Amino acid sequence: MGFGNSPRETQRVDGEMREVRISVQGLVLGMFVSRLDRPWLDSPFPLEGLSLDSEADVTRLQRICSHVWVDTLRGVSPDVRYIEFELPVSRSEEYERLRKTEWQVTSEFRTELKQAEQVHASLEAGVAEVMQDLQEGKRLDVERLQDGVEAMIDSILRNPSAFTWLREMKYRDTYTYQHALGCAIWSASFGRHLGLDRSELRTLALGGLLSDIGKSRLPPELLSKVPPLSPEEVEQVRAHVRNGLEILQDVPRLSPETVEIVATHHERHDGSGYPNGLKGAQIPMFGRIVGLVDSYDAMTAIRPYAENRSPHAAVSELYRHRGTLFQAELVEQFIQHCGIYPIGTLVELTNGTVGVITEVHSLKRLRPRVMLLLGPDKTPLAKFREVNLIHVELDDDGAPLRIKRGLPSGAYGLDPVELFLA
Repeated sequence: MGFGNSPRETQRVDGEMREVRISVQGLVLGMFVSRLDRPWLDSPFPLEGLSLDSEADVTRLQRICSHVWVDTLRGVSPDVRYIEFELPVSRSEEYERLRKTEWQVTSEFRTELKQAEQVHASLEAGVAEVMQDLQEGKRLDVERLQDGVEAMIDSILRNPSAFTWLREMKYRDTYTYQHALGCAIWSASFGRHLGLDRSELRTLALGGLLSDIGKSRLPPELLSKVPPLSPEEVEQVRAHVRNGLEILQDVPRLSPETVEIVATHHERHDGSGYPNGLKGAQIPMFGRIVGLVDSYDAMTAIRPYAENRSPHAAVSELYRHRGTLFQAELVEQFIQHCGIYPIGTLVELTNGTVGVITEVHSLKRLRPRVMLLLGPDKTPLAKFREVNLIHVELDDDGAPLRIKRGLPSGAYGLDPVELFLA
């Protein structure tokens, strides 16, 4: 399945993507442009197909097009930040069997955000206490987390955008605690998208929360060390899966499915994961789900040993590894869930304004709600204002208004966390 807006599917040769739709902002010398977003006759180029050998050609394309298709086998491949996707719509029988219900949004984002903030703070405190107990050699007390998990699921079922927004905005504290919360939030919200029932969402959320619990037994200096790690240190880090399973052995009334998540969330679709090198359908579905959201959350996290990526860049990276590290359909469903530009992504609109995604609509994910921060001249607005692209289709000049491109974290000196939580 291709993600381009052309009726033709993205072409592949020996399993490798050939045609990729990208923003013209991502054009560089050495690329081969195979298609435009308009007929070639409407362009200044006499022949179909263009090898970019001069900056003049790049500039001309950027003036007349918003996106083009490049042939990666005939030229330079694009930076994943500039790939533009069309959302998938298909679901296999395996995923259709998962769907138990169609969850509906029953609470407005702003209303739900107030409740979600209280639940988030309580659950965060509970995770911190549990982690402190483990570091002191005490037994894992999962019951201390149960009420917080239930309240989080309640909020996510009412409106998943609120908790996702909080996850993006509050990622400044201890990485271990926040990553555990991030995995729980994304697991539950993605499970909601897949149509899982409440008991399954509980299992997913708790599994995500506990997935890296074994790291509590690792030296703090190892967890914060800047790569590359030595082979011995890599094995020590990978042992957190075994450590986690040992910790969970002493926990009463914990479901086998939750334990299974902890055991398999680092296995990978192509068999390259650990600890057992499982591949494909050998990996339980919930292990696959938490493995994917664990990777997404880690990429977007503020970590002491690595730079974080924007949500858009992280989604692009997952897409790049579809069919290898992660099951292709699972990646497509995750993109369908969170959008090409997930909550918290900095974006530039076609009128030049810059903002941050605050809400992704379930049916029209390319038309999200955006909090505008900068004007067309890239200077701060005197007062931030929201624009819902579902309802606002034209800019002040009557031109079509849409997202032009995703921006990297920190673009134009913007930090949404400092702006909204200062």
